[in-house]
Amino acid sequence: PVTAGSIVVPYGHVIGNEKWRGSEIAQRLQGKIRLIFEDGLGLVDFHLSNRTCILYISEADLVAGDEFKRRLVRFRNASSLGGIVIVEKTQISDQYFLAVQKLVVLELGMVLLPVANQGEASQLITQLVSFVREQSKDHNRNPFIRKQCSQLAEPSVFRTVQQIPGVGKTKALLLLQQFGSIHQLCNASVKELELVVGQTVAQQIYTF
Repeated sequence: PVTAGSIVVPYGHVIGNEKWRGSEIAQRLQGKIRLIFEDGLGLVDFHLSNRTCILYISEADLVAGDEFKRRLVRFRNASSLGGIVIVEKTQISDQYFLAVQKLVVLELGMVLLPVANQGEASQLITQLVSFVREQSKDHNRNPFIRKQCSQLAEPSVFRTVQQIPGVGKTKALLLLQQFGSIHQLCNASVKELELVVGQTVAQQIYTF
């Protein structure tokens, strides 16, 4: 597995695993970002920067069994990189999604972003690249940039919180305003949750 610092990503580029050459993602990324393909990226599918990478789990991976879980755990144990997991959530793979979410977000503490297909994944990668670029600029110059970054990170967290049974957009927003992060939300007691969303939903969130 690749560790932080061993891959150098040129500014404005993304390094893709050779296996994605000719894929729909690669075709759709053309013209939007500069994509270089390399062999030997190990478990990683795309490197957005020296410190941030993407692990892609396709519908086929989910249906095929537990190999993708082993891959994620191996990555987490061996790598100091920030990993973002993109998962194809389709009608076929939907039944596996909750288990994947539990593993990625709660057990491994990584970011999980569901997409419908490779086309949507390519749009997401383009957005993430510009977000990573913003983050890598010198933060010390501007005291307000930190706040901006945390707001930019919220859409993915927001979408994840909405996946909890009984939580829609409004409740997800209230929960994030109250608890600030998924980690704090996971550790909240039923009583704390009740104050925000009421008894029934609080119990659902706690059980989930």
